[in-house]
Amino acid sequence: MRLMNLFFFIVFWGVSCYSQNLKPGFDKEEYKSLLQISSKQVDDPWTNAKIPIPEGYNMIYRSPVVGLDNRWDLWINQSRIAIISIRGTTRNPVSWIENFYAAMLPAQGSLVISKTYTFNYKLAINPRAAVHTGWLIGTACLAPDIVAKIDSLYNHGVTQFLIIGHSQGGGLAYLLSAHFHYLQNDGKLPADIRFKTYCSAAPKPGNLYFAYDYESYTQHGWAYNVINADDWVPETPTAVQTKDDFNKVNPFSDMKSSIKKQKLGFRIVSKIVYRNLVNPTYKAQRKNQKYLGNKMTKLVKKTLPELKISTFANTSNYTRAGNYITLTGDSAYYSLFPQDPKKIFIHHLWDSYLYLIDHYEYH
Repeated sequence: MRLMNLFFFIVFWGVSCYSQNLKPGFDKEEYKSLLQISSKQVDDPWTNAKIPIPEGYNMIYRSPVVGLDNRWDLWINQSRIAIISIRGTTRNPVSWIENFYAAMLPAQGSLVISKTYTFNYKLAINPRAAVHTGWLIGTACLAPDIVAKIDSLYNHGVTQFLIIGHSQGGGLAYLLSAHFHYLQNDGKLPADIRFKTYCSAAPKPGNLYFAYDYESYTQHGWAYNVINADDWVPETPTAVQTKDDFNKVNPFSDMKSSIKKQKLGFRIVSKIVYRNLVNPTYKAQRKNQKYLGNKMTKLVKKTLPELKISTFANTSNYTRAGNYITLTGDSAYYSLFPQDPKKIFIHHLWDSYLYLIDHYEYH
């Protein structure tokens, strides 16, 4: 369904609907409805048949596939709230390449996707903030179409938007939310649009300075990552913290000078300990950049041959970002979703999250 359908639902279907403003704070039923909508991104009929569409929600647009097998859906509910649903990882190998393209890029800059499209972006104002390269590419490829639909909806009186993404879609939802925030700050999206984000089963989107920035404007109940405590995906990508990842004022920045002031015996031992602690982290960081950056670039260019990226950020200090809602299983849960090493996604897919949210008590 395309733009004509969007007009139909906003103008005609909207006659019998009522407007309702989004409220800050975690809403269990709101998240559950979004999780059900997110499941419709899966193309197999079994998942679609098993999980119902929430009452009062209608899908009015599905985007073409872009970038590294990225796609998004647009829904609207009876309260005239629009839902931006971001697809997660698919069976297409290039979708997995997007996940493994985990060297970081600065959270401000330009990304050349093709000769006709350069994505100029600001996802944080801290110059040390950095984000996942693969998901930044996905964000770049999805953003123009999403922004165009936001503008169209806004012109029809829709100012409330929910964003949902599960798994890789959650990683993209982080970055898209940041992108929309700074478009508003810079006057490129109307300031009276309200966005509320539910990342679901999302991995870590960037480094600590991106997390600080993201949390500064979402901490009052406008963004959540909902995770199953038994799900391994939110634990990724793996983090490497070097001495350079600390704030500039710290006790480690001038450690060599401090060691030089010690007595000879202590100085010799301290130098050995210092090297053994510090050097492996820098080595691991360089390997991350080599294998998850430079080598992955070659693979990504098979799909996006005109891609040009800036210099990778010298950090792999991935960290959690935003407000977290943690769902934990009990004996009844484990009887349905056992700890089976052969079923690596048993705690990650929609059915386990739907079970847990149904049994979740939020205070």
